[in-house]
Amino acid sequence: MKQLRLGVLAGLFAAAGVLSWGGARLWDTVGTLPSVPLAAPVVLAVIAVVLLATALSIRSRLRAQRERRPGAKGVEPLMAARAVVFGQASALVTSLVCGMYGGVGLFLLMNSLDVPARRDQAMYAGLSVLAGAGVVAAAFFLERVCKLPDDEDQGTAPAA
Repeated sequence: MKQLRLGVLAGLFAAAGVLSWGGARLWDTVGTLPSVPLAAPVVLAVIAVVLLATALSIRSRLRAQRERRPGAKGVEPLMAARAVVFGQASALVTSLVCGMYGGVGLFLLMNSLDVPARRDQAMYAGLSVLAGAGVVAAAFFLERVCKLPDDEDQGTAPAA
């Protein structure tokens, strides 16, 4: 499984932002603009909290297992792999969604802050981007927690 790369996530964010900004400009010429739902930053924040809670739970279980505490529950490798896949998928989708909200929010900031409804939409879009950054940070933390330690003998050839 490949690790998340910040450049890929930033590229997805930028591409989705540019496309949604252009789409918002085009859609605004018709006279309407799709709204940014109030639930968007809330849902993204909940996903970030779930990822962070998962990472902290796995980290504490791994620490207890490493310290050989009595009654310590181990971490099943498949469960850790599923958690990492969930984190990576969340980060990728969040980059696209936040790019979309960021593009719409940028359009609203540039054009129509005098209308109270659109000002609220711009605020929801900005909060969505901030919550999305939290999802990405939690996904990176989860990935780091579940990473296997590097084998020190990996670089040396076996004796023949």
